[in-house]
Amino acid sequence: MSFKRLRRKIRKKNLTPMNNRKKVGVILFATSIGLFFLFAVRMIYVVAGGHVAGTSLKAKTEELYHGGEVVKAKRGTIYDRNGEVIAEDATSYSVYAILSESYVSGKEKLYAQEKSFDELASILHKYLGIKEKSALKTLESGINSDGTSKYYQVEFGNKGKNISEETKQNIEDAMKKAKIKGLYFTDHTDRMYPNGNFASHFIGYAQPDKKETLVGMMGVEAAYDDVLKGKDGKVVYQKDENQRPIPGSVAEEKKAVDGEDIYTTLDAGLQSYLETLMDKVNSEAKPTEMTAMLMQAKTGDILAMSQRPTFNPETKEGLGESDAWRNFLIEDSYEPGSTMKVFTTSAAVNEGIFNENESYVSGKIQVADATINDWDLGKKGILTMRQALSWSSNVGMVKLEERLGDRWPDYVKRFGFGQSTYSGLPGESKGTLPTSNIVDQAMSSYGQAIGVTNFQMMRGFTAVANDGKMLQPHYIEKISNPNNGKEIITKPEVVGEPITAETAQKVREYMRDTVESENYGSAYDQYKVPGYNISAKTGTAQIAENGRYLTGETNYIYSIALMLPSEDPEYILYLTLKQPQENKEGILGEIANPLLSRAMEFQNNDTDSADEESNTKVTVEDYRNLSTSKAAADANKRGFTAVVVGDGDKITEQSAKPGEQVMANEHLILLTDGKKEMPDVRGWSKADILKLTNLLDIDVSFKGDGYCTKQNIAPYTEVSKKKLKITLG
Repeated sequence: MSFKRLRRKIRKKNLTPMNNRKKVGVILFATSIGLFFLFAVRMIYVVAGGHVAGTSLKAKTEELYHGGEVVKAKRGTIYDRNGEVIAEDATSYSVYAILSESYVSGKEKLYAQEKSFDELASILHKYLGIKEKSALKTLESGINSDGTSKYYQVEFGNKGKNISEETKQNIEDAMKKAKIKGLYFTDHTDRMYPNGNFASHFIGYAQPDKKETLVGMMGVEAAYDDVLKGKDGKVVYQKDENQRPIPGSVAEEKKAVDGEDIYTTLDAGLQSYLETLMDKVNSEAKPTEMTAMLMQAKTGDILAMSQRPTFNPETKEGLGESDAWRNFLIEDSYEPGSTMKVFTTSAAVNEGIFNENESYVSGKIQVADATINDWDLGKKGILTMRQALSWSSNVGMVKLEERLGDRWPDYVKRFGFGQSTYSGLPGESKGTLPTSNIVDQAMSSYGQAIGVTNFQMMRGFTAVANDGKMLQPHYIEKISNPNNGKEIITKPEVVGEPITAETAQKVREYMRDTVESENYGSAYDQYKVPGYNISAKTGTAQIAENGRYLTGETNYIYSIALMLPSEDPEYILYLTLKQPQENKEGILGEIANPLLSRAMEFQNNDTDSADEESNTKVTVEDYRNLSTSKAAADANKRGFTAVVVGDGDKITEQSAKPGEQVMANEHLILLTDGKKEMPDVRGWSKADILKLTNLLDIDVSFKGDGYCTKQNIAPYTEVSKKKLKITLG
């Protein structure tokens, strides 16, 4: 019954095999026509639009037949003051062996053949120090048991990297002589430091990033990275079907702009000698830290500076040590100890309250609830005020501080303590000032309860050595642009005049007793340069840690400040030695005496006294809303003389408009958002003082012509609406 129904249904719908085949044929034909039109429309769209799935066919074609490569800019070279290279670009190489039998040229086999493995291993051992067995193992690891290559190429680990041009050439010559092939080289951008350990924390180092671009990591290399790095260029050319450049087909070229060269104030001869002397003392004394800085007294030029521990910027040897990343000279704030007494004495002499023949009983003094002791507990008995300096009496300094009263904190500021030097070097500390507590104020007079940096101490010492004129520590001689021949020559910068010339001369005379007085000189006969008198002051500072002072025989920072010749100093030398395991008397003299003798020899032989002038104009940046330290450091780096007014953390106004072209070395006044304090404007021009008063919105009157010799609003006092009166001369 059901079968009959099925047959009737089939007849009714005419579903015969013939009809079915016709219907399938119609469907296939219609589908083919539809697909043809679909492909045709798609092809028209692709041809007309030039894109497939968002990808440009034109771009892909150009990519196939047009090549391009980055032209690396040369990083600027860093020199010493005499043009000796300290850091420069270099190319290093990595070696590899090609094992693939496909690497041929015509019939010549350019790959490393198995029969040559022994000779190749011998060459690698001779020139790179790779063990022959290790080299053979590496080569054989790329070969299958049937002698065919397993890998296209193999490399040789760390010893196969950082290869010099000379070593690369030696390896290539050795292969040529042996008539074998197989070793090849990849070149890398690198930085060379030919002097090894050489002011390493100051110069810093640069290393390639992922794009093979050198980036400054520490010191000048980091601080001046934007000046040194330059701008990469690009070259575009046509390629053949094998992706090889077609000769003479350069279509576009954007030239690289090389980085600018930096000439530091360092003297390579003195710096190298300092490093040698420090190595010797470091091995003898075994301190946890040691620093040294030699400065030209009349300019503030830093001629040599170093620290221990140190590192080799080329090999990075030494950077694994815990303190190796810190530049002690600029980043560390520490209690200076008795070298601070130079400034206490200077303040007292300048205020007319110092009587060198006045006597007092040494030993101890009571300040509020604290008893302050002399280091020898008063064994000398009665001392004069002059002997208080040479014998380093805490009691004598406290007596002077008490007489100075409120003037002492003012002098601490005048000498630049608690204020950054705005060196531009990474991580600079601005130190700490003593609190207003009567005991802290007393302790600061002999170098405790106050935090300083080496740069701040040297800045303060310049006022004593340079007849009252305090100079900014200066480490860049000039910046030279090789692309246009322009140079920015940086001048010495006077940043204050905390004491008179007469005061400075008197204090230097008193400091001579430290090394010349047999009975009252704390460093008698330890520091000497034949034919010259030396002004000196020793320091022995306790080390504060976790709110208390460390105890123990050598838990101190020992230091010495020296000025030579005493009558008219050419050099200032400041050395520190922290926690030495061995501290024999006068050990710092093993650095100071030969270094200063060498410096005086250089001074006497230096006949080039011509001063270079810069007529280069510099574009003023917009420093508003930047942090004070960043803005001032950047302004100094660009060749201005940055003057920060106020104790705020952010710049609100500046004396020159952003984008304005200003002569290098001109004052750029930066007004902060904090309390406004009058800077020391002695030595300023009338034009610069008018810029200052305009920013401060105060009236000013002038008497005389020339440069400022006197100001009625004392330096570092808060600015009020009081009229500023300036005497010019």
